[in-house]
Amino acid sequence: MSGRGEEREIAALVHGRYLLDIPAEPEGAPLLVGFHGYGENADRHLEELRRIPGSSRWALCAVQALHPFYNRLNEVIASWMTRQQRERAIQDNLRYAASVVAEVKRELPVSERLVYLGFSQGAAMAYRAAAGSGHACRGVVVLGGDVPPELERHDLGAFPPVLLGRGSSEEWYDAAKMEHDVELLRGRGIDIRPCVFQGGHEWTDEFRAAAGRFLEEVFRLAS
Repeated sequence: MSGRGEEREIAALVHGRYLLDIPAEPEGAPLLVGFHGYGENADRHLEELRRIPGSSRWALCAVQALHPFYNRLNEVIASWMTRQQRERAIQDNLRYAASVVAEVKRELPVSERLVYLGFSQGAAMAYRAAAGSGHACRGVVVLGGDVPPELERHDLGAFPPVLLGRGSSEEWYDAAKMEHDVELLRGRGIDIRPCVFQGGHEWTDEFRAAAGRFLEEVFRLAS
């Protein structure tokens, strides 16, 4: 007897991992929650968050994706999702992000100044967390990644300002994709700030400076 077996689903409890950088004065500090790109991990992402000018005044949280694997150097890296069971993965990731923020808020006396940040595959996570995690945020920073398609049908009436970065020689998140996202978000009345810099699918000092200015604005407006 041959043929494809019946596909079934079952819920399973898994444990996520996140890294936390606590500022010298955590009382009332703002919170920056970041989501790494495909094939990265929380350790690498936290280093990038630390390199943003002014980030030392923030509580920094780097969230690692729930699907780890090894790269060729035998390092543990991770992915947020694949096309298989995509809708389930979106909900799992959204609950995970919400739980991390709730846990950090229970542990630290941070303020309500929350910003989500995402790079590459993590950009979609930042958008999703801002739209549906249940934790109101003051801004979203995305680099080299697009608005997830399901949010095009989502009510984005209370969405915060967005800093959207793209390298001028970027091949994956190209100019057409960025233009689409800018038009989509502006059409919803969202304060979208495009930032095209010299570089590719990467962090650069130029973009870090732009992100630092964006975070400083959130910091000052809520002080």
